Amino acid sequence: MLMKNILMGLIILGGLIRTDSGAEALLKKEVPVYTHTNQLIHEKSPYLLQHAHNPVDWVPWGEEAFEKAREEDNPIFLSIGYATCHWCHVMEHESFKDEDTAARLNEAFVCIKVDREERPDIDEIYMTVCQMLTGSGGWPLTIVITPDKKPFFAATYIPRESRFGHAGLLDLIPRISKAWKTQRAEILQSAQQISTALTQTQETGEPLGENVLSRAFQDAKQSFDSEWGGFGAVPKFPSPHRLVFLIRQNPVAARPLVEKTLTSIRMGGIWDQLGFGIHRYSTDREWLVPHFEKMLYDQALMALACVEAYQAYGDERYRRMADEIFTYVLRDLTAPEGGFYSAEDADSEGIEGKFYVWTLAELRSVLTPDELELAVTTFNVHPDGNFRAEAADHKTGENILHANSPREDPAELEAVRRKLFTVRETRIHPFKDTKVLTDWNGLMIAALAKAARVFDEPRYATAAQRATDFLWDNLQQEGRLTHRWRDGHTAVPGQLDDYAFLIFGWMELYETTFDVQNLEKAVALNETVLTHFQDEVRGGFYLTADDAEKLLIRPKSLYDGAIPSGNSVQLMNLLKLARLTGRTEYESLADQLLHSFASSLNQSPSGFSQALQAVQFAQGVTSEIVIAGDRQSPATQALIRAVRSVYLTNQTVLFKDPSVSALERLAPFTSDLSPVNGQPAVYICRNFSCEQPLTVPSAVITLLSGGKNHNEKMDDNDFAGGTHPRRHSTAV
Repeated sequence: MLMKNILMGLIILGGLIRTDSGAEALLKKEVPVYTHTNQLIHEKSPYLLQHAHNPVDWVPWGEEAFEKAREEDNPIFLSIGYATCHWCHVMEHESFKDEDTAARLNEAFVCIKVDREERPDIDEIYMTVCQMLTGSGGWPLTIVITPDKKPFFAATYIPRESRFGHAGLLDLIPRISKAWKTQRAEILQSAQQISTALTQTQETGEPLGENVLSRAFQDAKQSFDSEWGGFGAVPKFPSPHRLVFLIRQNPVAARPLVEKTLTSIRMGGIWDQLGFGIHRYSTDREWLVPHFEKMLYDQALMALACVEAYQAYGDERYRRMADEIFTYVLRDLTAPEGGFYSAEDADSEGIEGKFYVWTLAELRSVLTPDELELAVTTFNVHPDGNFRAEAADHKTGENILHANSPREDPAELEAVRRKLFTVRETRIHPFKDTKVLTDWNGLMIAALAKAARVFDEPRYATAAQRATDFLWDNLQQEGRLTHRWRDGHTAVPGQLDDYAFLIFGWMELYETTFDVQNLEKAVALNETVLTHFQDEVRGGFYLTADDAEKLLIRPKSLYDGAIPSGNSVQLMNLLKLARLTGRTEYESLADQLLHSFASSLNQSPSGFSQALQAVQFAQGVTSEIVIAGDRQSPATQALIRAVRSVYLTNQTVLFKDPSVSALERLAPFTSDLSPVNGQPAVYICRNFSCEQPLTVPSAVITLLSGGKNHNEKMDDNDFAGGTHPRRHSTAV
């Protein structure tokens, strides 16, 4: 009955609107003439600045805007998007730059622009509203709210004029305005019901089902595309954290799914064959036609999946994928100061994908005949092209470079790639969003740090450490984080994702560098999370701090979408910090968190791939390892290599230098762990049972790989040869 009443409130507006974003829109190349300037000109967000010269009188989110709405007695037209969003560009060019549409918006509403990447808390609330009311969501997100922030209308992209069953802005504006003036009571009642429904989405808690892990694995197998890889229908997302879950759950059974997905992605148009990195998602099953924007978090999550696959299977193709991602990020998304930029746009010169596609004639003008033949064969180039733009019903003559089969990148092909990349660099580049976001940086730090450890690649650790130092120096003050940095300016108090993702990054970096300061900062940030974000009644953590701006609700979510939720990452953080520090209260908090979201996990485990990794850790076989010795001695280095040579999904590793006391303050249980008879030693505890310390690398490998505990002398040549014995996790 509640949802029926809410929908009736929407019908008051004169008809429901279809919200899918498949409407046609043609972008015209323009030379900007700034005849208008609105209040967004004073902002630092690239997305807001993109709209600073619209004739729409945009104002940023803030009390001034709500006071203006109250004074004018007008509702608020809330538009949420991000700087590299293709359909956000379409709606701006089509409607927000149009004088007539802008005049009508200005008359009927107070118009607020929000960068979803800068204010994920606002986006979380109103995207939930859109999904409740329409059954779908996306960006641009269009919400109409009362002056007290309560929503009563929701949509995504809206065309300027009505067409193909889509109500256009020019029709909707007068309908909404008239309803606001003549049917105010009904609208306010509907808005109140929607707001009440939002508060009722909070979890109540129930026991976690015993079969959630196996159900999630079976769900993945059932939705797997056996021909092209990946999961579900189009649009097809890479879902890297789902791949990690599958590998850890059952590496043998997961291998065909992981191999098919990663190989198809690496061959597809979703992968930048020349400059590397992964595009946002594919519009088709074949991974051929992507939405071309490149997001930092996609690079980080895909790199983590590739590193995990390399650890589990030892296939060099996965290492190469991760290396290529890092090549792109360190080249194109790294700020001079050390942090990582947010994204690159899909569009250049007003056309999506233009930067990336090639005609046969363009290739012929660049390459020699032999090189051209190799490129045409390798990258599936056709005279009439293979790219059919989303708004076109015919091929454009342009080609998205992609491969028919896995390629070994011989020297000749690499020379062709470099030549084409060099020429492509002379093109007009897509817009780059130069925000540095703490949460997304935390994910990239984690990916770089883990790759540095697994690949034995120190420059990745250096890049990760440089980024963490930048964040600590510029986005942290007295233990509190700020969400966004750009051009020397910081804004927006840190939210749960900022803390959780950075703790994740710092723990990975600690286990790579064994610099105890990284662990100290992770522990300190975790205490801040417990102080300011914890739901002490129902468990888990709110997205916003207890002293943050008061919004319509205080959101709290576990759902793992394109980006894992802060609660899912924090769940693993608590479990690992408990093992690293010996503070069992962290495990109790993790159990409460999991219990608070158990009903959602039981109902649809596939929507929580990151959280399920923590469930695997909590329920599986775990190993707590402490290495004690002089960090610089060859014998100690050999033990570190031995520990790292065995693939264990559920482990924590501490390093204790007897000359440094800082670790004992963080992890008091290490106080009695020391070298044995002057020799560095490895202490291993598995499933709460501790073994005698080991001093021989081969003995460490044998024990971690499932063999018996022994200290007898073995032939270390097997290890010195660089082999990587792998043991598949026996987790549930």
